Amino acid sequence: MDYIKNYSLEGKVAWITGASYGIGFAIAKAMAKAGATIVFNDIRQDLVDKGLAAYEEEGIKAHGYVCDVTDEDIVNATVEAIEKEVGVVDILVNNAGIIKRIPMIEMAAKDFRQVIDVDLNAPFIVSKAVIPSMIKKGAGKIINICSMMSEFGRETVSAYAAAKGGLKMLTRNIASEYGEYNIQCNGIGPGYIATPQTAPLREKQADGSRHPFDQFIVSKTPAGRWGEASDLGGPAVFLASAASDFVNGQILYVDGGIQAYIGKQPS
Repeated sequence: MDYIKNYSLEGKVAWITGASYGIGFAIAKAMAKAGATIVFNDIRQDLVDKGLAAYEEEGIKAHGYVCDVTDEDIVNATVEAIEKEVGVVDILVNNAGIIKRIPMIEMAAKDFRQVIDVDLNAPFIVSKAVIPSMIKKGAGKIINICSMMSEFGRETVSAYAAAKGGLKMLTRNIASEYGEYNIQCNGIGPGYIATPQTAPLREKQADGSRHPFDQFIVSKTPAGRWGEASDLGGPAVFLASAASDFVNGQILYVDGGIQAYIGKQPS
């Protein structure tokens, strides 16, 4: 058996939601290098255009669509367009997400619902839209971008933790319900990744010192650093490829070892 070929994504169509930049963009680049045809979406045309320009700079011919992943009718129409213009989606990465850092008792219910809608309801809607064609094809890969908050709680992220915990269980249920059709659904749980979303947590203080949360994360991570978006590329290609055909319903945490580590004893 040629194990290297098992990791090839040649001939596969990969749709990574919200992949104009950040983690989704890094995953898409890795999948493109493994041979996949890249499809991505964003909520506005200007963001799609920026994404297309970024892919072109990387030498990647990507297909961009304007799509609100929380709107079932728009998602269904987008899937129809992708299948007509590019091909059946072989690989879906539910990457689009938001976070609102607000103490729970100060958070309006509408803000809580918005996070749940984008981070949990949307993966349900998009997965539901692509699964029928995967069943007809007899194969499919769904990768949900979970989080450390799929396992842990932390102050100010009640909605995000609730959504990502739910996404973990949605991942396992899709695996349970559609595994018999040779569809594998797994999750990637990034640790603390240096992205625009986490930039406020890494800003230098007025005195030049590191942000307290930055110090906290580095001290709790055996790797001694924040992750880079590119650290997620290899795990994503593995879960999208034939190498993971008997891996289903799992969450692969890419966290530099933080979940395995209790932390240093105070001196």
